[in-house]
Amino acid sequence: MATTYTLISSVTVGSGGAATIAFTSIPATYTDLQVLVSTRADNASIINNMRWTFNSSSSGYSYKELYGDGTSAASGGASSTTYAQIGYSTGDTATANTFANTSCYITNYAGSNNKSFNVDSVAETNATGQYMDLGAGLWANSAAITTVTITPSAGNFKQYSTAYLYGISNA
Repeated sequence: MATTYTLISSVTVGSGGAATIAFTSIPATYTDLQVLVSTRADNASIINNMRWTFNSSSSGYSYKELYGDGTSAASGGASSTTYAQIGYSTGDTATANTFANTSCYITNYAGSNNKSFNVDSVAETNATGQYMDLGAGLWANSAAITTVTITPSAGNFKQYSTAYLYGISNA
């Protein structure tokens, strides 16, 4: 079985930043989706979480995550929330010009069952402490995903933040 990746859309944040990164009008012609992002936000922290929503829905998200900062590790998560808060974006107090990188894989996004996803994220700070997040989640909704929106938990995405949406076909 061959697996093919097709770039559906890409976003590069321009000067002035952006409050969100969104992919809209996602076609239902693939098996799975993968979103790759490299982000930095204009808030006064080293890192902040990102909030993911599908189809502008504000209900039905649950997620669990494992995260660490180079010296300690923990776990967390939530059920029935208005967004999935997983993955990192670096902030203004991180080393200049460093970005966090996140991969989100969404299985069976166009099917009529609930949508599951997993996230692998690391925030590069070019310092001793690094931040890593591994998460899994569920959007309890039977609608096909046609929109993915990513928002930093504080501030806006800075210029040069990028995001790529790939459709994955298993044929």
